[in-house]
Amino acid sequence: MSTLSYVHGASEKALIGQTIGRFFDEACARHAERDALVVRHQGVRLTYAGLKNKVDALACGLMRLGLQPGERIGIWSQNNLEWALTQFASAKAGLVLVNINPAYRRAELEYALNKVGCRALVLSPTFKSSNYLEMLAELAPELAHCEPGLLRSHVLPTLEFVIRQGAGFSPGMLSFDDLLKSPSRDELTELALLSEKLQFDDPINIQFTSGTTGHPKGATLSHHNILNNGYFVGEAIGLVAGDRLCIPVPLYHCFGMVMGNLGCLTHGATMVYPGEAFEPLAVLETVAEERCTALYGVPTMFIAALDHPRFAEFDLSALRTGIMAGSPCPIEVMKRVIERMHMREVTIAYGMTETSPVSFQSGTDDPIDCRVSTVGRIQPHCEVKIIDNEGHIVPRGTPGELCTRGYSVMLGYWGDEHKSREAIDAAGWMHTGDLATIDDQGYCRIVGRIKDMVIRGGENVYPREIEEFLYRHPKVLDVQVVGVPDVRYGEELCAWIIPREEGSLTEDEVRAFCQGQIAHYKIPRHIRFVDSFPMTVTGKIQKFLIRKKMKEELGIDDASTA
Repeated sequence: MSTLSYVHGASEKALIGQTIGRFFDEACARHAERDALVVRHQGVRLTYAGLKNKVDALACGLMRLGLQPGERIGIWSQNNLEWALTQFASAKAGLVLVNINPAYRRAELEYALNKVGCRALVLSPTFKSSNYLEMLAELAPELAHCEPGLLRSHVLPTLEFVIRQGAGFSPGMLSFDDLLKSPSRDELTELALLSEKLQFDDPINIQFTSGTTGHPKGATLSHHNILNNGYFVGEAIGLVAGDRLCIPVPLYHCFGMVMGNLGCLTHGATMVYPGEAFEPLAVLETVAEERCTALYGVPTMFIAALDHPRFAEFDLSALRTGIMAGSPCPIEVMKRVIERMHMREVTIAYGMTETSPVSFQSGTDDPIDCRVSTVGRIQPHCEVKIIDNEGHIVPRGTPGELCTRGYSVMLGYWGDEHKSREAIDAAGWMHTGDLATIDDQGYCRIVGRIKDMVIRGGENVYPREIEEFLYRHPKVLDVQVVGVPDVRYGEELCAWIIPREEGSLTEDEVRAFCQGQIAHYKIPRHIRFVDSFPMTVTGKIQKFLIRKKMKEELGIDDASTA
């Protein structure tokens, strides 16, 4: 009888049974003199003792406003000191931090704030092309005439406190820096007493998942969810006290605030922010100057760093470990990261916001072929099964939907019991929508999304397989494969390719490269050469936009092929 695709992460390392605030206090005491946070673009350098002083001051400042445990506080900002302080201070005050995508515009901000009932909002004045102050003023013109902290908005009925970062003044808004004033002894006592009441299963964070249709859903995560995931992710990359982790990924996403910030906190390592957002030169400069030992990023970030014209100028020899995640990790890119960036212990991680986020991760001592071709093995204290359309567990090596269960599964979608029940079944399994296989050694391969799988003339084709093959072509820098409707076959494959040099590659060359190497039905019918892919701010490729553009270009729709 064949072995079924079920794995569980047995571990001698116990789960952390504390709130983030309690753990934070103990970690700051243990590592008081170590560097905790370096924010290069703001000239900030804080020890753990210094970080605790600022976090406690902000937590007391938030409580001084009258914010109560369980109430929601939004943050709409790029990576900076204020983001980190708000993350830890809101946890200590028992507030639920609501991460708002820096790329959001007015309608999306309105939806997010109202969906979860934010009572407070911390915001940056501007970021890139976004003027946050203007957008908020358009939604809440009452700000122009109200006292700070007394907003009564028709459009944003629950929002009372708007807390502005930076040195400027805006009508109706409180100053972030004013909340950092030294707390009184009584306020610190009140904060300490509150920490005794908070429970690690309390909700502490809401992250909106970017859907391709409809409104985003607010994945609600607990102290227990994210503190433990940060810890075990750090364990998997061999993070130790004194390590210095470069974090160019957005803090509003799990990659930054959980795998980054909480991964460092749980190991006494240093959080290093190279800039407000990813910029390859800033990352290279920061890694070299700060002697970073670890680096996080999505594949496109590593590609941009490796291909930067000044790459060879920087001494990256201190690098040892890190994570490449967020989207499928090309094998060839992974090899270049290991060889040219000295990241011999780099790992790949797989997960989703709803699972805090990581479920699978490769180990630093895994064989190189496993580290570059799979997403590793199950994380400690997690379970995973691979099921077919009927919900039955499939044999090892057979593709099916990946479902996960354990401490990392979210509490649910905020204010949406129906969607929560759709995602998490009665037995506690989170249905990811990802297609995967698990081999006899427990290594997992993600073969695509259920909705991304292409059915061409009755043949199931997994775009990830075609992408990995095309990455081998020396002239291909990056590639994404999708399915588009086709009258004859139902669907046909389309490849968008970013060539290493413009004009260096032709469609005929690509097809000739495929001939005799992969099955004929896996050779893309449509090939386009592009400069970039549509992607989210976290670096995830938005394949649905590629499909949409191709359907428009080809003048086809799904109905015409039915």
